[in-house]
Amino acid sequence: MNNVLEQMLKDYEIKNLQDEKNAIKEIIQEIVLCGLARAKFFDEAAFYGGTALRIFYGLDRFSEDLDFSLIKPNKQFDLKKYFIYIEKEANSYGLNLSITEKEKSEESNITSAFLKGDTKEHILLFFPNDKTIIKNNKLGNIKIKFEIDINPPKGATYEFKTKLLPSPHQVRLYDEASLFAGKIHAILCRNWKTRFKGRDLYDYVFYLSRGASVNLIHLREKLLESNYIDNDFNLDIDSLKDLLQKRFNEIDFESAKEDVQNFITDTNGLKLWNKEFFCEITDMIK
Repeated sequence: MNNVLEQMLKDYEIKNLQDEKNAIKEIIQEIVLCGLARAKFFDEAAFYGGTALRIFYGLDRFSEDLDFSLIKPNKQFDLKKYFIYIEKEANSYGLNLSITEKEKSEESNITSAFLKGDTKEHILLFFPNDKTIIKNNKLGNIKIKFEIDINPPKGATYEFKTKLLPSPHQVRLYDEASLFAGKIHAILCRNWKTRFKGRDLYDYVFYLSRGASVNLIHLREKLLESNYIDNDFNLDIDSLKDLLQKRFNEIDFESAKEDVQNFITDTNGLKLWNKEFFCEITDMIK
């Protein structure tokens, strides 16, 4: 196995097959970010979402997707021009991966792509001593989804952070207050017909535990874009708390717990999850 991959694996406690798959996906995510940095992608875009929170702020849950936003709207943005850099970076570490753009079925501000590779092949690359999966033909593909907002709401603020592995590189990402604004928007506006996304709630608790502030300017722009509020709505901390507390009275928390428990190792904190708990901690927002 490549020495860099071996070094990156040291950060993981591997107990089972799911741990192996999660570690591989996360290392691939970081390799992708490195490839994008080499391609100067972050001159025109920023990283945000749950994976950004995990990689750069230490969120203790696994996150599947890579979410980006352009700095300035560009309806002609071509994501495909970066594919060669991503594949080249992956190949340099012996990873056999391909990336394809998702065809849009309707007009959208979101451009999507999928990075794919054979799961068994990569487990054998990362964990050559694991002989249990050799005869397992049900592992399918590794799949990592990319999404980039090509017409982003205004008001986000950014910072640059440096990573030394797999190779020194710098990533532009939303700062913590703007990341928190995005998460609150997801809690208020995400439409889940069958199960509320408990990962949103888990991240919400994580932000509050850090004493994070929220970028109200960016949040207001996102809520306006989603038609959740109108232009006359006065969004301040008190009105935001009211919106969140109403939302927490609507959530099926048992369903939310089921959604998140496979992405975390310590589920004890989920025992506290109910509307009273979330309404109480919402008073901590600043």
